[in-house]
Amino acid sequence: MNKNYYFKILVLLILIVPKSNGILRRCFQCRSRGDLGSCKDPFKYNTTAITMEPGISAIPCASGWCGKVIEGADGSDDFDQATQRMCVQRGPSDSEDRCANTIYNHKKVFMCFCQGDLCNGAPQISTRSLYKYFLLPIILRLIVQ
Repeated sequence: MNKNYYFKILVLLILIVPKSNGILRRCFQCRSRGDLGSCKDPFKYNTTAITMEPGISAIPCASGWCGKVIEGADGSDDFDQATQRMCVQRGPSDSEDRCANTIYNHKKVFMCFCQGDLCNGAPQISTRSLYKYFLLPIILRLIVQ
């Protein structure tokens, strides 16, 4: 067996092993209404930037599930729109990240669930898309050679 074969096996193992999110998962926690406030979309803060921004914090989340709720998302004016980011006690029963219109605290809202450290912040590229568009062609190329 040559070195090239072992290299291919090593690359495949590295790509197949799932990523680790660590033991501690945190969620952004904040609430803002209308154009005022820092909690609205687009959310432009990361872990270090929130230390200087009042009203936003990164809190430990035992369930590992974060949420984002937008109240008044169907309205035409942004003044009535409120955005809240928080840790949720329990995620969807099928454990899939998702966004949908729903009823929350007796109000129609747009709500998103995600699982991962600070996942309820800015939009992120999912690892599934990364595999599909970048790593899968590399894996296929290595296997074919």
